[in-house]
Amino acid sequence: MKRTFSSSYLLLSTLLKSIPRRKFLPRSFFSDRSSLDPSLLSYPISSPNLKPGTDHPFTLIKFHSRCFQTFPNPSPLLPSRQRNIQEESDLEESFESATTTEEIMTSFQAFAATLDEKDKRLGLACLKVGQHLDSIGTDDHENILSFGLRALKILDDSGDASVSVAMALHLVGSASYDLKRFNDSLGFLNRANRILGVLEKENSEEFDVRPVIHAVQLQLANTKTAMGRREEALLNLKRCLELKESILEPNSREMGIAYRDLAEAYAAVLNFKEALPLCEKALEIHLSRLGQNSVEVAHDRRLLGVIYTGLEDHVKAMEQNQLSKKVLKSWGMSSDLILAEIDAANIQIALGKYDEAVKTLKGVAQQTEKDSEIQALVFISMAKALCNQEKFAEGKRCLEISCDILEKKEMHLPSKVAEAYMEISSLYETMNEFATAIPLLKRSLGMIEKLPQEQHMEGNVLGKIGWLFLLTGKVEEGIPYLESAAERLKESFGAKHFAVGYIYNNLGAAYMELERPQAAAQMFAISKDIMDVSLGPHHADSIQTCQSLANAYSAMQSYTLALEFQQEVVDAWASHGAGARDELKEANRILEDLKKKSFGWIPDLIVEHAKSLTKGNDTAPTKFV
Repeated sequence: MKRTFSSSYLLLSTLLKSIPRRKFLPRSFFSDRSSLDPSLLSYPISSPNLKPGTDHPFTLIKFHSRCFQTFPNPSPLLPSRQRNIQEESDLEESFESATTTEEIMTSFQAFAATLDEKDKRLGLACLKVGQHLDSIGTDDHENILSFGLRALKILDDSGDASVSVAMALHLVGSASYDLKRFNDSLGFLNRANRILGVLEKENSEEFDVRPVIHAVQLQLANTKTAMGRREEALLNLKRCLELKESILEPNSREMGIAYRDLAEAYAAVLNFKEALPLCEKALEIHLSRLGQNSVEVAHDRRLLGVIYTGLEDHVKAMEQNQLSKKVLKSWGMSSDLILAEIDAANIQIALGKYDEAVKTLKGVAQQTEKDSEIQALVFISMAKALCNQEKFAEGKRCLEISCDILEKKEMHLPSKVAEAYMEISSLYETMNEFATAIPLLKRSLGMIEKLPQEQHMEGNVLGKIGWLFLLTGKVEEGIPYLESAAERLKESFGAKHFAVGYIYNNLGAAYMELERPQAAAQMFAISKDIMDVSLGPHHADSIQTCQSLANAYSAMQSYTLALEFQQEVVDAWASHGAGARDELKEANRILEDLKKKSFGWIPDLIVEHAKSLTKGNDTAPTKFV
């Protein structure tokens, strides 16, 4: 069977895995961790029903109470009701001016004790406390959720669309996300998004809702990514970029980072064509604003190297890697430099420069901490280079060392370890060590199944297990894995992603092995439709799928359809020119064989028909139409 993954798959997964990024997408629109503009949190807690002005009794009392503070013991001069109002006003002012967590919590307790549970000021105070706890990164997400729900209950009492309700919904959605209650999170955030959509259309000049919309869109992207719905998350991330373009200064450093973040998101779903112009835009901005020796430029170039690798332009990938390393070295960023060196070694392997790759990795190994995750990655890349040189014994030893290190990291870094096990399994596969490769993948699957945010990886692992069962002749065992893989990948990347196409191609191959050509043709047809869209009809893998479809129809003796698709194969290889001379020759040979099979039965039919006619009339031949 034909391998369905391109030669750069391992290189690409390694580079994507090593991109320096946050564990989750950043919540903050601005530099602090808070999801919202800090200026949005500084509005007064006073009831929104009160209007500023000196003719309101609350305003007058608050003003005069500050005058009275210049005299000793002013309280005896005030009636009891006014004294309570003054105390409440002082507590409110104390809460508004609090900055540290201790000050905020203490002043909140005192202020809340003076308010009715339905008082809007209490709702806004709960919102401020919850947002503060969220912004400082506390692990007590249940506490944040309780403040958010309390704020929402009070502020949403009237059912009116307001910014404060949207902010409370965002807080509750964020806390639910941190508690891994993703469906709850999505529900709260979608409602916040609907409210903000209404407010945005009203286009109020009193309050700019765009930063709040950005916070909600970004959290929606986080939540959908965690649910494995990465294709949908990209739409939210694109909206985030649009909002930043409307708010931030054009060509600012922050805009450069925004373009790079979106490029990275596209690279994560292997959509490198969309990622390339975004990353180039980020690089252009950072070069013009910060100069070629800035750290941001180094990060842009490193991601650009990953993207070029995905596009299989390894020469350009190496150019960007070298430029990135030069900057990282000048800034003394040793940890980033080590990762860039590993990138360089993997690119060297892709270019067939195995000795250079081994030399690079030996140098990196001396700089890594013993039994660290980075050391494990170095040994995996070393094994890759050695296997390409057919030094299998040395390669296996490197993989064994890597597995020993990773086993100790399973509890703390399950996602990264599972991904590394996938790569190790692929290397064992190249050495035909299937008995080792399959258990490693199953071990990886057991870890990933507990991580909802890694659903896309689950689809990849299921697909690999199914494929290996096919390679080892256990076709019926492999089919359920492939079917599950197709569903997971469709949920993560969409129905037209090329990874889904590869799975259906393998399902077709499985049914052909079971001598079920009709079922195989259905799978190959689905695969072809996907690959023609995602890769293009002249991509080598698209052509191979078309060839498989022609073979399936031939096995069904549906020669008209078989000839049609075989002619597509011939035309596609012909478009590749001299570089595909052998493939074109083979495709033409199969086409001629199909023509013989297709028309081979007609002479026999003519003979039989002629015989039947001559028995009735021996005097003249009859023309067969």
